[in-house]
Amino acid sequence: MFWNTVLLALRSIRRNVLRSFLTMLGIVIGVAAVITMVTLGNGATQAVHDQISSLGSNLLMVRPGQRQFGGGGPGAPAFKEADVQAIASQIGGVRKVAPEARAGIIAIANGRNWSTSAIGTTNDWFEVGNWRLAAGRLFEPAEQRAGAAVCVIGESVRRALFDEQMPLGERLRLKQFSCEIVGVMAGKGQGAMGNDQDDMVVLPLYTVQRRVTGNQRVGTLLVSQADDVDSEAVKAALTQLMRERRKLAAGEDDNFNVLDTRQLADTLSGTTRVMTMLLGAVAAVSLLVGGIGIMNIMLVSVTERTREIGLRLAIGALERDVLMQFLIEAMVLAAFGGLTGVVLATLASSLLAAVMGVPYLFNPAINVLSFVFSAGIGVVFGYVPARRAARLDPIEALRHE
Repeated sequence: MFWNTVLLALRSIRRNVLRSFLTMLGIVIGVAAVITMVTLGNGATQAVHDQISSLGSNLLMVRPGQRQFGGGGPGAPAFKEADVQAIASQIGGVRKVAPEARAGIIAIANGRNWSTSAIGTTNDWFEVGNWRLAAGRLFEPAEQRAGAAVCVIGESVRRALFDEQMPLGERLRLKQFSCEIVGVMAGKGQGAMGNDQDDMVVLPLYTVQRRVTGNQRVGTLLVSQADDVDSEAVKAALTQLMRERRKLAAGEDDNFNVLDTRQLADTLSGTTRVMTMLLGAVAAVSLLVGGIGIMNIMLVSVTERTREIGLRLAIGALERDVLMQFLIEAMVLAAFGGLTGVVLATLASSLLAAVMGVPYLFNPAINVLSFVFSAGIGVVFGYVPARRAARLDPIEALRHE
């Protein structure tokens, strides 16, 4: 009996193909919009995580000044190389510490010039920042101690000055001196703040201090923590140590700031998740609009088929049979619309993810939930027309013109 009711519902839908398609369109658009928004939002969240992780693993960034982004200004002295040794020896849970002295510079090679950043540091900087070499080597201990004129260049600098050539052993002119290229870093691409992470020339710390900046200041300390330590405890110990070394009294504010990249990742990811939920909720409104469309068409269908309903009731069909027929008809319309929306969302999400440059993350939960919700909308919005059809008086229905 149940399958006969399903067959009658499908036959009725097939009888008005165009109207059925237009009725499903609201559900199709709603389901596709919800799934696409959520999928792209999840991809954006993952992209933020990946970009923050590319800065370094469990990384604390210590900078002068009270603002986390910006210069130190007056009253915010730079760090010293001795601060690096103090952090490494006096704070537990620290894996590596790397100083960073940075300055803007013009790099000249091959008859071309390129505006980039010169970074003075040690070999620990590469490990702290998860940098890999595409070719060449890091600095020798003797080169670091002597401040030798050697450098490792980023992928963007290599492309700008040497095209596709791998320029190991070539000379790169920086300011009034030239350095030998001993390594090329593998590319990381765009950073979390939109900056090009590969646009840099890395030199030994003493080389930058003597030949580029002309002073011994260290602008940033990069502190890599062990995986199993309490980040807050390390951050508190680091803050206390830096206050002691910078001779700050108990009532004085810190003239430095400590940025935890994990907290930054959580904050940015939380923001993208909220935006994803908001966009998903807005897109879900179109599902309700689709449900209203189903109710409208089903009410029209009941009016058109009044004599048919009366005939069925007159020859012995029960009210529940008529109710089930129209309810299944509404649910089939919504379910087909939901299934079409899932397929359309999969295609749209993969295409838009590639265009936006975010990973495509297939989420089975949101796909199943959207499909079930669309079928549920068919039941909810189809119940009123189905109940109206089931309660028709057979005699009055047969008289209907």
